[in-house]
Amino acid sequence: MRKAKTPATRAAAHKAPRSKRAVSDSSPDVLERIAAALERLSPAPNRQPDFAAADAFIWHAGGSVLAPVKRVNRVDLGLLKGIDRMRDTLIENTERFADGLPANNALLWGARGMGKSSLVKAAHASVNAASRNPGRLKLIEIHREDIESLPVLMALLRDAPYRFIVFCDDLSFDGDDTSYKSLKAVLEGGIEGRPENVILYATSNRRHLLPRDMMENERSTAINPGEAVEEKVSLSDRFGLWLGFHKCSQDEYLAMVDGYVNHLRIPSDPDELRREALEWATTRGARSGRVAWQFVQDFAGRKGVRLPG
Repeated sequence: MRKAKTPATRAAAHKAPRSKRAVSDSSPDVLERIAAALERLSPAPNRQPDFAAADAFIWHAGGSVLAPVKRVNRVDLGLLKGIDRMRDTLIENTERFADGLPANNALLWGARGMGKSSLVKAAHASVNAASRNPGRLKLIEIHREDIESLPVLMALLRDAPYRFIVFCDDLSFDGDDTSYKSLKAVLEGGIEGRPENVILYATSNRRHLLPRDMMENERSTAINPGEAVEEKVSLSDRFGLWLGFHKCSQDEYLAMVDGYVNHLRIPSDPDELRREALEWATTRGARSGRVAWQFVQDFAGRKGVRLPG
C-alpha cells in the first residue's frame, strides 16, 4: 500500500529540482561565460604603439590610438624664406632636445600663412635626418579638440625609448573652454609633470591663446581684475620659447616665390614672374608664404609643369 505524502515530503520534493539547478548553475562553463562578459565590459588596456612604424603619428583620443603617418605633408627647410631667425632658433632648440639636453616648449604665434606649422614639420625632418640616431625623434600631432586627453598621451610616451615632439596646430581657447588646464598641467604643473622625453610645440594666431575681448570681459567683471585673467594668460608664459611671425615685406614675398620656382625648376622670365606674383598678392590682399605657394601652384599649372606629389 502506497504511503501518503506528508506536507514535509511534498516540500522536499519541490526543493530537490532547485538544488540540482543550483549545482548546474555553478558549473565551470557558466562561470567562464560570466568572466568573459565581465572582461568585455571592462575598458581595454592601452596597447604600446609601434613607434618604429613611422617618424610621425596622429593622436586619436577617442580610441587612445597613435596612427602612423607614412608620408608627412611638409616642405623643405630651405624653402622657408623670410623667417630665418625663427627657423634658426627652433632648429637649435630641437637639436638640443634630440640630443637629450635641456630645451624649451615652443609657441609659434603671429600672422597667418607665414610658415609656422611648416617650420615645425620641416625642423623635425631636418633634425631627425642629421641626428646621431636617425629615427629616434618622433613627431606627434594632437588636434585642438583633444587637448584634454594629453595626460593619457603622456602616459603612453613616458617610458618609450624615443624623443617626442607633441605638436598642436592653431591652438586657441574660447568662451567657457577649460581644456587649457590639461595643457597647463602638462607644460609645468602636476605631480608627474612633462615627461623628460617629450617637448610641446604649438602654433597660434594669438600671442596669449585667448581673444582680447574675452580677457577684457574677465577683467571688467572680476573682484580682482588682475588675478581674474592671470591663470589663463599664464598659459602662454609656460612656453619657454616664443617665436613671433609677422607679415612679410614685398621683397621677402618675392624671395619666397623665387625660392619655390627655382627649387621646382619652373621655366620663367624674371620680369614676368615678378609682375604676375605681385598681381597675385594684390588680388589676394596679402603677402605671405602661403600666398606665394598658391601663386607658384597656379604659375606651374599654366606653364604645364607637374609638381611633385
